[in-house]
Amino acid sequence: MPEEIIKNVFRIPVPLAGNPLKLLNSYVIKGEDKSLIIDTGFKHPDCRDALINGLRELKIDIEKTDILLTHLHSDHSGLAPELAMPGRKVYISRAEIPWMFGESRTARWKEDNVKIVRSGFPMEVIRAHLTKAPSRDMSPDPNFSDYSPVDNGDVFSYGGYELEAVATPGHTPEHMCFWVESEKLMFTGDHVLFDITPNITLWNEVEDSLGDYLESLKKIDKYDVRLALPGHRETGDFHARIAKLLAHHDERLEECLQVVREKPGSTVFEVAGKMKWNIRCSSWEDFPIGQKWFAVGECHSHLRHLEKLGRVHCDYSGELFRYTAI
Repeated sequence: MPEEIIKNVFRIPVPLAGNPLKLLNSYVIKGEDKSLIIDTGFKHPDCRDALINGLRELKIDIEKTDILLTHLHSDHSGLAPELAMPGRKVYISRAEIPWMFGESRTARWKEDNVKIVRSGFPMEVIRAHLTKAPSRDMSPDPNFSDYSPVDNGDVFSYGGYELEAVATPGHTPEHMCFWVESEKLMFTGDHVLFDITPNITLWNEVEDSLGDYLESLKKIDKYDVRLALPGHRETGDFHARIAKLLAHHDERLEECLQVVREKPGSTVFEVAGKMKWNIRCSSWEDFPIGQKWFAVGECHSHLRHLEKLGRVHCDYSGELFRYTAI
C-alpha cells in the first residue's frame, strides 16, 4: 500500500524476491501533467505487480510517467524498460548507461568475472553463483537502450518540486542522490542507508571506489537534509548516520590491514574470510554464495583504498592479486 511522505510524494514498498534486503522503497512524485517513479525493483513479477498496483491505487497514469534511477543495480533498475512508455524518459547517470544494455554491459560483466577469479574466488563457487545471480538474472532488458543521461546539477521538475541531481559515486560508479531544497529532502538511493551499511565493491574502470564513497559522504553531509528517503528500509538522522558510516569504514580499513599484516601475500578472498561480517553464519565456509560475493567485493574496495593510501602493496604479476602490508 502506498504511503504518503509529503504532498504528492509517495513510497511504494516493492518486494525483492529471495533478497535479504526484502523491500525496495520505490518513490513516486505525482503531478497533474506528468509523474515520476524513482527506482523500480527487479525485473520480476512480484516487483511488477507491487509497483503497478501501487500506481493504480494512486491513480497515476503510467502513460504520463517518467522514471528516474538512482543507480544501475538491478533491484533499482530492473523493471525500467518494461515500465517505460513511448515518449517518456528513463533517466540514469551518464557514466552508468554503458552498464545497462547490449555489448557494453556484456563486456563489463566479463571483466567482473575476471576480477573475481583473480581475487581468489574458487571457480566452482563463481559458476554456481552466476547461474542464479539476481544482479544479472533480474537486470533490465539488455535490448532496451533508450536511457536519458543525468549529470551532476541537472534539475527535474515534477509535482511542484525541483529535484537536483547530486553525483555520489562509490556504491556504483556514478550513483546519484536527488536534493529537494524547498523541503530539505534528499532521495539517497543506496548511498546512505540507516540500519544496514551500503555495500562498496571495487568497480572496474574505477580507481578507488571506497575513496569515492567516502568523499561522496563528506560532500552530501554539507547539505541541510532534514528528511532522507533511502532506497531500503527506514530513514533516520542523516548527519549522524554519515558520521557512523565514515567511522565504520575507518574501522574496516584497520581490520583489513591487520589481516594482511598477519598473513602477507593473502588474496582478497583470504582476507575477506578473516574479517568479521554481520551475518548469521558460524563460519566463512557457511556464508551463502551471494553474501560471500558481496563480502569479497567489499574487502577488495578496502584493500584498494589502503593501496592508494600507501599502506599495502598488491602484486598483480601472478594469476591472483596478493596483498602485503607496507
